[in-house]
Amino acid sequence: MRLSRYFLPVLKETPGEAAIVSHQLMLRAGMIKQQSAGIYSWLPLGLKVLNKIAAVVREEQDRSGALEILMPTVQGADLWRESSRYDAYGAEMLRITDRHDRELLFGPTAEEVVTDIFRTHVRSYRDLPLNLYNIQWKFRDEIRPRFGVMRGREFLMKDAYSFDLDEAGARDAYRKMFIAYLRTFQRLGLRAVPMRADTGPIGGDLSHEFIILAPTGESGVFYDAAYEETDWQGSAISFDNTDEARTGREAAVNDFIKAYAATDEMHDQARFEAEVPAERRREGRGIEVGHIFFFGTKYSEPMGAKVTGPDGKDVKVQMGSYGIGVSRLVGGIIEASHDDAGIIWPDAVAPFGVGIINLKPGDAAADAACQQAYDALDKAGRDPLYDDTSERAGAKFATMDLIGIPKQLIIGPRGLAAGVVELKDRRSGERRELSLDAALAELGA
Repeated sequence: MRLSRYFLPVLKETPGEAAIVSHQLMLRAGMIKQQSAGIYSWLPLGLKVLNKIAAVVREEQDRSGALEILMPTVQGADLWRESSRYDAYGAEMLRITDRHDRELLFGPTAEEVVTDIFRTHVRSYRDLPLNLYNIQWKFRDEIRPRFGVMRGREFLMKDAYSFDLDEAGARDAYRKMFIAYLRTFQRLGLRAVPMRADTGPIGGDLSHEFIILAPTGESGVFYDAAYEETDWQGSAISFDNTDEARTGREAAVNDFIKAYAATDEMHDQARFEAEVPAERRREGRGIEVGHIFFFGTKYSEPMGAKVTGPDGKDVKVQMGSYGIGVSRLVGGIIEASHDDAGIIWPDAVAPFGVGIINLKPGDAAADAACQQAYDALDKAGRDPLYDDTSERAGAKFATMDLIGIPKQLIIGPRGLAAGVVELKDRRSGERRELSLDAALAELGA
């Protein structure tokens, strides 16, 4: 993509309404535009990142054995009355009425809809286990939306729902998602700590939040320093439905969560002090980017979601739900990875793989070298962004740093005369001179 043909409305000044770094940088980098309180339009740069994060989430859900569906944003009130959540959910639910006076709502989550799908089509235990997921926009009418996409009213969410014959199977489904989440966040360049959490209006008796540690987080967190030192090593864990694979998953999850970690709602100070040596106790704030629940028959019982078991008798299925805030992750990654100059994207979600900076557009040698680099990188699938504008060099450097392109190829007539270009690494700030061919080879072109 040539920058001269791209829509990138960057801002030099920090907007006054933005209180945290991610909101400031998303506005400055031209990723989003606020339409009303807690509701944003996603501009080209922001949408590219959002789609890349969704792709990673989707790949790990598919890998775990979950199957993708697409459920409606607008749901019928009658389904929610079946589960007794319509009145219980509270003011965050946006309730609407259509022209026929039918009561509808803009879905904040989809347990009722997916349970209705299941009870309509699944009859036998032979069709289990089953996990259905959906990446869809949700709406919760937050009383005080703030922090940009971190606490918006409309948000993109991955929500998965597992159905199993018995509690043992349901808890194994929970562990599958636990492992899939750790893999997902690791691929996104994040250290997400799983913490025991309150189940809230979703319900159930087992729940973990996946928390990115950040001072701007809305949750108080208490944890063992082991979580700062331990990287997830579960890439080889099997998702097969065999006894051996289930045993392996249980051992892996239990080993990972053996150290203390809890949000403030579930924190036990006495246990914290008893289990964790003083020098290893950590307290702070965190950003929730994922939440998983096991809730048994909370929805299947009132909604009649059952299957015929091996003995021919009806069995109410055991369920769990598993959410990841896809749009919230955009802000979460920025909170975890930025500097004074702007965003530092992990390679997996960077909007462009390489930035090409032409220091003197109109110079024949510089134009030719930039075009050569652009063609080679584009052919290699590196998705380059070519700054061919007439802006001064300092402004070009500032824009590339602000939007966080991981690698920057800087080409100008003086360097070309000496047979070199510059290659900059955004994360380290290191700049090296090397030949154009060597730079392209290093960039995989």
